[in-house]
Amino acid sequence: MEFFGAGIDRMAAYAGLLAGDGVERGLIGPREVPRLWERHLLNCAVIAELIPVGAAVDDVGSGAGLPGIVLGLCRPDLRITLVEPLLRRSVFLDEACAELGLPDVTVVRQRAEDRKGAGADVVTARAVAPMDRLARWCLPVLRPGGVLLALKGASASDELVEHDVAIRRAGGRDCEVVIVGTGVVDPPTTVVRVVRNPAAQDRPVRDRKKGGRS
Repeated sequence: MEFFGAGIDRMAAYAGLLAGDGVERGLIGPREVPRLWERHLLNCAVIAELIPVGAAVDDVGSGAGLPGIVLGLCRPDLRITLVEPLLRRSVFLDEACAELGLPDVTVVRQRAEDRKGAGADVVTARAVAPMDRLARWCLPVLRPGGVLLALKGASASDELVEHDVAIRRAGGRDCEVVIVGTGVVDPPTTVVRVVRNPAAQDRPVRDRKKGGRS
């Protein structure tokens, strides 16, 4: 994979972890193994172009480390925190970071709600929840003016329209759908980008509703 350049060996090592321990621990489905590079690694790596140099990034609901570990491998300038509430997932993330040589990537066993006021420059989220809940959970993690990057599917535009009021009520503005990775990954990656309104006030975060990520 020319896209990864000199980092291809460590990315391949991560792919091996996902295909082995990741499947055995139930973090990724066995049917995903043949398409790890296209559907998962490249799909996540191409969002790096949306993140400023030296940014503090919280990867909420990190799961198996997508996109947080991928970004850590691609962009050593970033200060990344993998936020994952489940023990078995956070243990895997700790082990993966140690094996891949990512000492500056931090793993915290927390929910997004527990990170309120963290002051991150960027929050990433992939396959975590609909945009109304993501906005409510993730925007308070950002500094004013910080950016939420939610990796979504083909229905991203419809979801953004459906939850526009809720996103703005949670303190979001300048909402847009961004397509990245054209010519690198097929299909390209769809990202919903939301800026935290600098004038927004933090609101109490209600408990997660049934149907959120477990």
